[in-house]
Amino acid sequence: MKLRLLSILATIMLAGCAGTQPSHIALYPQAPNVEVQTQSAQRIAIQTIDTRKANFVVRMHKGDDAAKLISPSETPRKQIDSLFRSGFAKAGYVVDPAASEHIQIQLEKLLADVNEGTFGYEANTEVVINVIASNSRNRTLTKRYTAKNNHSGPFSPDFAKMELAINQLIADLSRDILQDPELNEFIQP
Repeated sequence: MKLRLLSILATIMLAGCAGTQPSHIALYPQAPNVEVQTQSAQRIAIQTIDTRKANFVVRMHKGDDAAKLISPSETPRKQIDSLFRSGFAKAGYVVDPAASEHIQIQLEKLLADVNEGTFGYEANTEVVINVIASNSRNRTLTKRYTAKNNHSGPFSPDFAKMELAINQLIADLSRDILQDPELNEFIQP
């Protein structure tokens, strides 16, 4: 009798844990390994802005219920700014706010759209970053970079897997930007 009672109690507790979703998601994108892009210690100014219309990074859809929105635990703009500053430094540039070569990083989209069904979920994640570079020759280069990821699984969404996917997309996209030959050629004299 006690064993049956313990089994029922354990099942109820596990069901309760499976149904809880976090109110925040942790983003911790790591600076990618990049090859040196300049040998002359080129000085660049970097500005990062968040142009998204909303602060959430995960939107959970379940049937006809209102979508549940999950925000990041830390401001993505600050994290992406830090990521690019260290990435450009690894690429051989000197980050200097007074430099004549200027790069503006615009976070346009950072969203995981999750559709939760009866037997599982599907998550579609997209990151979009616009880069606007201006150089001492009074020219401007604008490029849009996009990365996407789709994953699905049984039962409820796996938030650890979702965090990993978002962080990996940001890291991959930043590597593509930092190693973009056209951008690097444009900002070098």
